[in-house]
Amino acid sequence: MAPSNEQRTGTDRTTDREPTTGETGGLVLVVDDDPTVSEVVTGYLERAGFTVLRAADGPTALDAADRHRPDLIVLDLMLPGMDGLEVCRRLRAREHGTTPVPVVMLTARGDEEERILGLEVGADDYVTKPFSPRELVLRVRSVLRRASAHRGSEAGAGGPLLAAAGLTMDPAARRVAKNGSELALTLREFDLLAYFLGHQGQVCDRERLMREVWGWDFGDLSTVTVHVRRLRGKIEDDPANPRLIKTVWGAGYRFEAGPATDPAPTGTASAAGAAPTAVRTEDGHA
Repeated sequence: MAPSNEQRTGTDRTTDREPTTGETGGLVLVVDDDPTVSEVVTGYLERAGFTVLRAADGPTALDAADRHRPDLIVLDLMLPGMDGLEVCRRLRAREHGTTPVPVVMLTARGDEEERILGLEVGADDYVTKPFSPRELVLRVRSVLRRASAHRGSEAGAGGPLLAAAGLTMDPAARRVAKNGSELALTLREFDLLAYFLGHQGQVCDRERLMREVWGWDFGDLSTVTVHVRRLRGKIEDDPANPRLIKTVWGAGYRFEAGPATDPAPTGTASAAGAAPTAVRTEDGHA
């Protein structure tokens, strides 16, 4: 029988039992066909308290994700056969109706188009090669903190609904509907929309969004641009001419719900408080 491309390392080496949060920093699946990169990343993650699974190709990674349900996946873009973009697409397609597994993608320096494609198919963050393993560990921890906050909000008591322009958001259940039809948003898209709904009429620059939504004090601002574009594609009637998330020239973005047509239900924080104002849009930006 051919050897498996999947290897398990770390705290829980000899069993398929899922580690709990109290035992380790979480279960991370590292997908890279370069043994040296895989070993270095694994070593740093293990020293940071994570349990690590390793896979060297796309099909093995998808199988491992199904069987072990990792807390996060570190995914190399350049894989033999099925590349990282296709792995991410298939992973997200399988997750419909369930909480998405966060993905940090490894990309080659200078491949900006590939990095943007990675974000567009559902990656939560990326690190460019050559990279500092310590930086990768910091990014992994940052993404997992956001994911942990998501699970905590799901388990917490129900809070007030947010509503605006046909959108209804239930933060506790982490559900969003547009005109009664539920939308499939990624974790980052949900958080970004929640932030816009909670800060209507305010101009939010990309640095502020990266800090408040992503929890990062540094990073590539194109991450924000791509997620705004993806979110527009799901909530706008005409994403090419957005009416809700406006681009303010040289300043950032502003969410404008327009005048309310119906009073908000009791206990609902309506997002329709800001009156529409003239906005000079920046063509081609997000």
